[in-house]
Amino acid sequence: GTAYIHGMKYATGDFIVIMDADLSHHPKFIPEFIRKQKEGNFDIVSGTRYKGNGGVYGWDLKRKLISRGANFLTQVLLRPGASDLTGSFRLYRKEVLQKLMEKCVSKGYVFQMEMIVRARQLGFTVGEVPISFVDRVYGESKLGGNEIVSFLKGLLTLFATT
Repeated sequence: GTAYIHGMKYATGDFIVIMDADLSHHPKFIPEFIRKQKEGNFDIVSGTRYKGNGGVYGWDLKRKLISRGANFLTQVLLRPGASDLTGSFRLYRKEVLQKLMEKCVSKGYVFQMEMIVRARQLGFTVGEVPISFVDRVYGESKLGGNEIVSFLKGLLTLFATT
């Protein structure tokens, strides 16, 4: 979230693209995000690993199960109307991102989910573009037991408050 706030200070356009800096999110999908936004006049266009020809490459079975499980639980409890809530490759209208940042309170992995849930709650529209996610070559994921517990707490908090 802090990187979003910092980036918004310097963004001069009407739209902001959020993506992983390690190129797990390939920039080749950005034109598709723009096309989708124009096609449906969406407030947010989210990359999805779980629809169409989207996918994940380089993850072990445990990581895939955690991601799928988190998305499944979220679908059951919150009915967000988006297929990939834990991904972070998105295009936002700048003013929508600013409003969402004011409303969101989560940290860590639950933050991405809260952004979409709050967007729906506020009446913003969300389109999706299938993407291929390739695991990072350098560095390690921060996903561990503490992050999973925090995600579950955040999910239950959103369930109770939305």
